[in-house]
Amino acid sequence: MQKKKILVVDDEKQIVETLKAYLEKDQFDVNVAYDGEEALEVFQKERPDFVVLDLMLPKITGEEVCLTIRESSNVPIIMLSAKINEDSKLNGFVLGADDYVTKPFNPKEIVARIHSILKRVEEKTDSLIFNDDLKIDFEGYTVYKKDVPVNLTASEFKILSILVQNPSHTYSREELITLAFQDVYTGFDRTIDSHIKNLRAKIEDDENKYIITVRGFGYKFDNRKVGMRNED
Repeated sequence: MQKKKILVVDDEKQIVETLKAYLEKDQFDVNVAYDGEEALEVFQKERPDFVVLDLMLPKITGEEVCLTIRESSNVPIIMLSAKINEDSKLNGFVLGADDYVTKPFNPKEIVARIHSILKRVEEKTDSLIFNDDLKIDFEGYTVYKKDVPVNLTASEFKILSILVQNPSHTYSREELITLAFQDVYTGFDRTIDSHIKNLRAKIEDDENKYIITVRGFGYKFDNRKVGMRNED
């Protein structure tokens, strides 16, 4: 079985070396970078399966690196930051991160979060649900809007999958956090709101609204106008 590639980006050498050691011990193939410019170069060359990305980087900031990666890839990204306030975390998710970890942290926690996110990415079903505008290929882990691929993050795809596969159920924010992020996630309700906002911007338009807000509770998927069906 081929090893998964992890790109670790941080300007603190000790953090990079520590994470590299833990990840290699866990049978990952690890590439490293110490500034934003180098991170993008390594990303383009190695095409990793996962990125661990510090925000405070020389040359190009972590935020800019994340945005650049998201232009062409939905590879899972964990952001690392010393910023612990809620707005900083929300901004990380808006930029396209799948998880946000504040410093200092336990390297074992990073490894556990990587495994959890990769497991979500690899979970597939054989069903294909689509209409004229929106197609969700669970086996291929791809979403299309008007036959054009939509670049969703792993977390966005997981949340959308949960909503779509049980459209009659209204999910509370707490339920979505538990189902989408599992036990290692320690997020908060507004994180789900941020992911939903991103999803709507990517899959909806003036004519097609899919995600319904149930005030004071959470979200559900509206399949009344979708013409949902399975494709063999």
